[in-house]
Amino acid sequence: MIEENAKKILEEIPAQNPYSEKITLVAAVKMQTPEAINRAICGGITDIGDNHVQEFRDKYALIEGNPKRHFIGRLQTNKIKYLLGKTDLYHSVDRYGLAEELSKKSAAAGITSNILIQINAGDEPTKGGFTFAEAQAAYEKIRALPALKVEGLMAMLPDTDDMKTLERLARRMREIYDTFKRGDENIKYLSMGMSGDWKLCVEAGSNMIRLGTAIFGARNYDK
Repeated sequence: MIEENAKKILEEIPAQNPYSEKITLVAAVKMQTPEAINRAICGGITDIGDNHVQEFRDKYALIEGNPKRHFIGRLQTNKIKYLLGKTDLYHSVDRYGLAEELSKKSAAAGITSNILIQINAGDEPTKGGFTFAEAQAAYEKIRALPALKVEGLMAMLPDTDDMKTLERLARRMREIYDTFKRGDENIKYLSMGMSGDWKLCVEAGSNMIRLGTAIFGARNYDK
Protein backbone atom coordinates (compact mmCIF):
# COMPACT_ATOMS: atom_id res chain seq x y z
CA MET A 1 0.00 0.00 0.00
CA ILE A 2 2.78 2.45 0.90
CA GLU A 3 4.59 1.86 -2.39
CA GLU A 4 1.34 2.43 -4.27
CA ASN A 5 0.60 5.60 -2.30
CA ALA A 6 4.06 6.94 -3.06
CA LYS A 7 3.75 6.19 -6.76
CA LYS A 8 0.28 7.72 -6.87
CA ILE A 9 1.24 10.98 -5.17
CA LEU A 10 4.38 11.28 -7.32
CA GLU A 11 2.19 10.96 -10.41
CA GLU A 12 -0.30 13.49 -9.02
CA ILE A 13 2.27 16.17 -8.23
CA PRO A 14 2.93 18.43 -11.23
CA ALA A 15 6.42 18.25 -12.69
CA GLN A 16 6.73 22.01 -12.17
CA ASN A 17 5.04 24.82 -10.29
CA PRO A 18 3.69 27.92 -12.12
CA TYR A 19 7.20 29.41 -11.95
CA SER A 20 8.63 26.51 -13.99
CA GLU A 21 10.50 25.14 -10.96
CA LYS A 22 10.81 21.43 -10.24
CA ILE A 23 8.78 20.30 -7.24
CA THR A 24 10.58 18.17 -4.65
CA LEU A 25 8.53 15.80 -2.50
CA VAL A 26 9.89 15.22 0.99
CA ALA A 27 8.25 12.25 2.72
CA ALA A 28 7.54 13.20 6.34
CA VAL A 29 8.52 10.03 8.21
CA LYS A 30 7.53 10.94 11.77
CA MET A 31 6.67 7.76 13.73
CA GLN A 32 7.24 5.54 10.68
CA THR A 33 9.27 2.34 10.94
CA PRO A 34 12.38 1.83 8.82
CA GLU A 35 10.46 -0.87 6.95
CA ALA A 36 7.66 1.55 6.05
CA ILE A 37 10.15 4.20 4.97
CA ASN A 38 12.02 1.71 2.81
CA ARG A 39 8.75 0.73 1.13
CA ALA A 40 8.11 4.39 0.31
CA ILE A 41 11.61 4.63 -1.18
CA CYS A 42 10.83 1.58 -3.28
CA GLY A 43 7.81 3.51 -4.51
CA GLY A 44 10.01 6.32 -5.80
CA ILE A 45 10.56 8.59 -2.78
CA THR A 46 14.01 10.23 -2.95
CA ASP A 47 13.85 12.64 0.01
CA ILE A 48 12.79 11.92 3.60
CA GLY A 49 12.23 14.28 6.49
CA ASP A 50 12.38 13.57 10.22
CA ASN A 51 10.70 15.62 12.95
CA HIS A 52 12.47 14.13 15.96
CA VAL A 53 16.21 13.85 16.52
CA GLN A 54 15.97 10.51 18.34
CA GLU A 55 14.04 8.95 15.46
CA PHE A 56 16.55 10.35 12.97
CA ARG A 57 19.43 8.89 14.98
CA ASP A 58 17.84 5.51 15.66
CA LYS A 59 16.66 4.88 12.09
CA TYR A 60 19.54 6.49 10.20
CA ALA A 61 21.52 3.34 9.37
CA LEU A 62 18.39 1.27 8.66
CA ILE A 63 17.17 3.32 5.71
CA GLU A 64 17.97 1.94 2.28
CA GLY A 65 18.42 3.60 -1.08
CA ASN A 66 20.50 6.57 0.09
CA PRO A 67 17.70 9.19 0.10
CA LYS A 68 18.39 12.84 0.83
CA ARG A 69 17.91 13.50 4.54
CA HIS A 70 15.92 16.50 5.73
CA PHE A 71 15.24 17.59 9.28
CA ILE A 72 11.83 19.27 9.38
CA GLY A 73 10.98 19.45 13.10
CA ARG A 74 11.78 21.95 15.81
CA LEU A 75 15.43 21.55 16.77
CA GLN A 76 16.99 22.09 20.18
CA THR A 77 20.54 23.40 20.10
CA ASN A 78 21.85 20.64 22.37
CA LYS A 79 20.77 18.00 19.82
CA ILE A 80 22.50 19.47 16.78
CA LYS A 81 25.44 17.10 17.35
CA TYR A 82 23.29 14.09 16.39
CA LEU A 83 22.37 15.56 13.00
CA LEU A 84 25.61 17.27 12.05
CA GLY A 85 27.09 16.02 8.81
CA LYS A 86 24.15 13.65 8.24
CA THR A 87 21.47 16.16 7.28
CA ASP A 88 21.25 17.44 3.72
CA LEU A 89 18.85 20.26 4.58
CA TYR A 90 17.58 21.74 7.85
CA HIS A 91 14.10 23.18 7.23
CA SER A 92 13.28 24.58 10.65
CA VAL A 93 15.85 27.24 11.52
CA ASP A 94 13.29 29.28 13.41
CA ARG A 95 15.43 31.54 15.62
CA TYR A 96 18.79 33.25 15.48
CA GLY A 97 20.23 31.36 18.46
CA LEU A 98 19.71 28.06 16.65
CA ALA A 99 21.35 29.40 13.49
CA GLU A 100 24.29 30.68 15.51
CA GLU A 101 24.83 27.36 17.29
CA LEU A 102 24.48 25.39 14.07
CA SER A 103 27.03 27.72 12.49
CA LYS A 104 29.51 27.21 15.33
CA LYS A 105 29.19 23.44 15.35
CA SER A 106 29.35 23.21 11.55
CA ALA A 107 32.49 25.36 11.45
CA ALA A 108 34.12 23.26 14.15
CA ALA A 109 33.36 20.12 12.15
CA GLY A 110 34.72 21.64 8.95
CA ILE A 111 31.41 21.40 7.07
CA THR A 112 28.78 23.75 5.66
CA SER A 113 25.19 23.09 6.68
CA ASN A 114 22.37 23.86 4.26
CA ILE A 115 19.38 25.52 5.89
CA LEU A 116 15.96 27.04 5.32
CA ILE A 117 14.75 29.94 7.44
CA GLN A 118 11.38 29.18 9.00
CA ILE A 119 8.70 31.85 8.67
CA ASN A 120 5.67 31.85 10.98
CA ALA A 121 3.29 32.78 8.18
CA GLY A 122 0.19 32.82 10.37
CA ASP A 123 1.92 34.54 13.29
CA GLU A 124 0.78 31.66 15.49
CA PRO A 125 2.06 31.53 19.10
CA THR A 126 2.26 27.72 19.01
CA LYS A 127 4.69 27.72 16.08
CA GLY A 128 8.27 28.84 15.79
CA GLY A 129 9.70 31.06 13.11
CA PHE A 130 10.15 34.66 12.14
CA THR A 131 7.23 36.91 11.26
CA PHE A 132 6.87 38.42 7.81
CA ALA A 133 8.10 41.71 9.25
CA GLU A 134 11.21 40.03 10.69
CA ALA A 135 12.06 37.96 7.61
CA GLN A 136 14.41 40.37 5.83
CA ALA A 137 16.52 41.18 8.89
CA ALA A 138 16.63 37.52 9.95
CA TYR A 139 17.76 36.47 6.48
CA GLU A 140 20.52 39.06 6.35
CA LYS A 141 21.76 38.23 9.85
CA ILE A 142 21.71 34.46 9.38
CA ARG A 143 23.18 34.66 5.89
CA ALA A 144 26.25 36.38 7.36
CA LEU A 145 27.06 33.46 9.68
CA PRO A 146 29.95 31.18 8.65
CA ALA A 147 29.52 27.52 7.72
CA LEU A 148 25.84 27.95 6.85
CA LYS A 149 24.24 28.21 3.41
CA VAL A 150 20.75 29.65 3.34
CA GLU A 151 18.92 27.86 0.52
CA GLY A 152 15.43 29.23 1.01
CA LEU A 153 12.41 29.48 3.27
CA MET A 154 10.05 27.11 5.05
CA ALA A 155 6.54 27.69 6.36
CA MET A 156 3.63 25.77 7.86
CA LEU A 157 0.34 27.44 7.01
CA PRO A 158 -2.37 27.73 9.70
CA ASP A 159 -4.85 24.87 10.11
CA THR A 160 -7.92 26.61 8.74
CA ASP A 161 -10.58 26.14 6.08
CA ASP A 162 -10.35 29.80 5.12
CA MET A 163 -8.93 29.33 1.65
CA LYS A 164 -8.56 33.04 0.96
CA THR A 165 -6.38 33.44 4.04
CA LEU A 166 -4.26 30.44 3.10
CA GLU A 167 -3.80 31.68 -0.46
CA ARG A 168 -2.87 35.16 0.76
CA LEU A 169 -0.26 33.80 3.19
CA ALA A 170 1.16 31.35 0.65
CA ARG A 171 1.53 34.07 -1.97
CA ARG A 172 3.15 36.38 0.56
CA MET A 173 5.69 33.63 1.25
CA ARG A 174 6.42 33.44 -2.47
CA GLU A 175 6.90 37.21 -2.64
CA ILE A 176 9.49 37.11 0.15
CA TYR A 177 11.19 34.11 -1.44
CA ASP A 178 11.42 35.92 -4.78
CA THR A 179 12.87 39.01 -3.10
CA PHE A 180 15.67 36.95 -1.55
CA LYS A 181 16.21 34.87 -4.67
CA ARG A 182 16.80 37.91 -6.87
CA GLY A 183 19.90 38.83 -4.89
CA ASP A 184 21.17 35.40 -3.84
CA GLU A 185 21.96 32.55 -6.21
CA ASN A 186 21.87 30.04 -3.32
CA ILE A 187 18.13 30.56 -2.75
CA LYS A 188 16.30 27.70 -4.46
CA TYR A 189 13.74 26.13 -2.10
CA LEU A 190 10.37 27.32 -0.87
CA SER A 191 9.32 24.47 1.42
CA MET A 192 5.61 24.93 1.95
CA GLY A 193 2.72 22.50 1.75
CA MET A 194 1.66 19.38 3.62
CA SER A 195 -0.89 16.64 2.98
CA GLY A 196 -3.88 18.95 3.49
CA ASP A 197 -2.76 22.05 1.60
CA TRP A 198 0.00 21.09 -0.82
CA LYS A 199 -2.01 21.78 -3.98
CA LEU A 200 -2.77 25.33 -2.89
CA CYS A 201 0.87 25.85 -1.94
CA VAL A 202 2.21 24.56 -5.24
CA GLU A 203 -0.19 26.84 -7.11
CA ALA A 204 1.13 29.77 -5.04
CA GLY A 205 4.72 28.90 -5.93
CA SER A 206 6.03 26.32 -3.48
CA ASN A 207 8.67 24.03 -4.97
CA MET A 208 9.13 21.67 -2.02
CA ILE A 209 6.29 19.91 -0.20
CA ARG A 210 6.33 17.74 2.91
CA LEU A 211 3.81 14.90 2.86
CA GLY A 212 3.32 12.15 5.42
CA THR A 213 -0.32 11.07 5.67
CA ALA A 214 -0.74 10.98 1.88
CA ILE A 215 2.04 8.38 1.71
CA PHE A 216 1.86 6.43 4.97
CA GLY A 217 -1.76 6.95 6.04
CA ALA A 218 -2.91 8.41 9.35
CA ARG A 219 -0.40 8.15 12.19
CA ASN A 220 -1.24 5.96 15.16
CA TYR A 221 -0.35 8.06 18.20
CA ASP A 222 -1.36 5.22 20.54
CA LYS A 223 1.68 3.17 19.60
